[in-house]
Amino acid sequence: MQKFVLDTGIVLGYVRAAGYAEYVEKKYGLFNPPNIPLISIVSKGEIYSLAIQFQWGTGKLKTLDELLRKLPVVDVNDDQILHRYAEIDAYSWVGIMRDRFREGRPHVSWGKTIFGSLLLLRS
Repeated sequence: MQKFVLDTGIVLGYVRAAGYAEYVEKKYGLFNPPNIPLISIVSKGEIYSLAIQFQWGTGKLKTLDELLRKLPVVDVNDDQILHRYAEIDAYSWVGIMRDRFREGRPHVSWGKTIFGSLLLLRS
């Protein structure tokens, strides 16, 4: 049995039936027993905010609600989760810094991927 804490970007991908979500499902089988997919309250709030921002209609909102009913909410105030996040975040920053200077664009980076979430960074 493995537990997976899904980030907002992964949940978004499942709602949109994005290719990367299909890949994640095929590779890890998040919703296949004995695996247990989880979501943090932070990601749950973020995905609801995105639904409002993107003005999702009833179809996507229904898909979102069905998905969220399958995901128990996990307390992210856990050392193991925080340390894993820190590792992923630090790794992504190293890649960003290397890419920014390689491309000769030290002031703007358009990509930082953490658990599938794309963030716009400015320095």
